[in-house]
Order: sequence, then C-alpha cells, then structure tokens
Amino acid sequence: MKTAIVILNWNGKELLERFLPAVIAHSEKLATIYIADNASTDDSVSFVKQSFPQIQIIQNTTNGGYAKGYNDALQGLDEDLFILMNSDIETTSGWLQPIIAAFDCDKKMGAAQPKIKDLKKKTHFEYAGAAGGYLDALGYPFCRGRIFETCEEDTGQYDDIKTIFWASGACLAVRKEVFQQAGALDELFFAHQEEIDLCWRVQNLGYSVKSIGTSSVYHLGGATLEQMNPQKTFLNFRNNLMLLLKNISGAKVYLILFTRLCLDGVAALKFLAEGKPKHFLAILRAHFNFYRLIPKILETRKQTAGTKKYAAINSIVTQYFVRNKKYYSDLF
Repeated sequence: MKTAIVILNWNGKELLERFLPAVIAHSEKLATIYIADNASTDDSVSFVKQSFPQIQIIQNTTNGGYAKGYNDALQGLDEDLFILMNSDIETTSGWLQPIIAAFDCDKKMGAAQPKIKDLKKKTHFEYAGAAGGYLDALGYPFCRGRIFETCEEDTGQYDDIKTIFWASGACLAVRKEVFQQAGALDELFFAHQEEIDLCWRVQNLGYSVKSIGTSSVYHLGGATLEQMNPQKTFLNFRNNLMLLLKNISGAKVYLILFTRLCLDGVAALKFLAEGKPKHFLAILRAHFNFYRLIPKILETRKQTAGTKKYAAINSIVTQYFVRNKKYYSDLF
C-alpha cells in the first residue's frame, strides 16, 4: 500500500527536532512523510525545509486544530493509507510494517493503531490510547492498558491484533477511501475525541477498527495541552457530550445525556473542593458551549446516528471506583 505519515505541527520545532529523525529512519522506503503545518508562528517550517529536505510540507492557512488541520492536509494526498501522527511520537524499529501488513491482509479493516506506550515510563502504556479504546454505556472512554489514571505495565498481554471501538488520534492509521466515505474528521470538535467520532462512523460503514499489538510507539503526551490544562478539561467534557448526541440513536440518548450532565456536575464540584476553580469553570463553559452547539449537532445526527452497539460495559465508573477494578483484564 502507498502510505502517508502526516504529522500535524503548530509551533513545534523542538518536537520535530527531537522526534522526526526516528520517524524518517523507521519509515524509509515504506511511507512518504508530510508535515502539515497549522499556520505556525515559529521557525519550525523553515527548520524542516533546511534540515529534512526530503519531507513534504503542507502549509495550512489557519490553526484549525486537529480536525480541520488534518482535513485540509489530507485533501490533496493520493496514498492508500493515512497515518495521522502526533509530533511527540517516538517510533520504534519495525513499527510500521505490521500496520501496513494488517491493512493488506484485512480489506474490511478501516482504521487501526499501534500499542502506544509512555515515553516517560517506557515499561508502561500511555494515557492517550494504550492498546486500543472502548466506551461504556454513558460514553466514558477507557482502554486496554489504561482506565482513568491507571496505566498498566506492558508485559505482552496485548501483543495481538484485536478489534476495538476507537483508535487513538495520537497515532491513527486509516484507509483513505474509508476516511472519505466516513466524512473525514468533524471540525466542530476542534481537538480531542474527534477520532472516537470518526471510528464510530467507520464502523457504521461496516469496517472494523483494530489494535495492532505487534507494533508499538512511544508518546510523550501533553506536548500541545498538558493533561491538567483547563482547556483540555473543557474540550474533553464538551466533546464527549457532542459525541454522544451525534452518534447514539433513538430517544435513549437524552436519558444518557441527562445522566452525564449530572455526573459532570459532580466532577465540577470535586474540582472545586480540590482547589481547582479553573477546571470547575471549564466544565461549566463546556456545558454552555454544548447547549449552543446542539442545533448543529442535531443536523449531523441525521446522517451519523446508528444502531451499532457501542458500549463494551455498562459503567466503567462503577467498575473502577466502586468495585476497584483498575485493569482491563479485571473487567471481563
């Protein structure tokens, strides 16, 4: 397959300087590498042109976040397979071959991810994706290898090719034709959880999403927004509500949303009690922003809401906080 590795960049010279050499070394003769620049104001683009002239530069005119940035960048590419990669990913020798081989072997596989491990603690999985993601009935994401803040040690327990519900946007492989059929990334999300929305639509088309456990990369994490940045709190809470309204079919979605709004209120009060007023305000802002966007979401819901079973379990909150099940293997 003709493969494109597309790295989205915004003022990320230091990250490109640190991680790009390994990407080049580990993809030689296997993929064309592109830097999709989101209107950076630093000298990262000139740095790449001078230091890595073999890299193709795609210059976006605005910083439209993850979703618009990739949508704009991918429009003109003719490769069969897109790999959307964060600029803070450290690749490993032999990581790319298993992914390409899996797509070659399974024509109904629409999207996939490698194992994503923690660059700061290489023995363990990383928060953003681990070994593949799922949702519970209330839409809370969790992963093989990561539930809430608990990240497992990688002992080879997920070295398989496994059907998952969502693949991480930190290193997301997707067929070009499937990406286009699914309608690309939803730019209303801006950043965070748009990959879950895309994978949901990919599966509604009859394609699978898989974790390729024979491939692994390391993720620095928090390079654009740190984990406890209030803006990340805002995006995660708002976008999760958007995700549910857009994709869950039938009237049950409104009961689920009401329950989630109540639980979000509990989370906001917890932030306030912990002395984190900015995160409390971020959740309030997320809710009001969600209410404002409801008419737009309902328009897209007409095309996207499907009957596909999305929930792996009823409540990851109950399993984790009440039953003390901290690991994926404890759930089933």
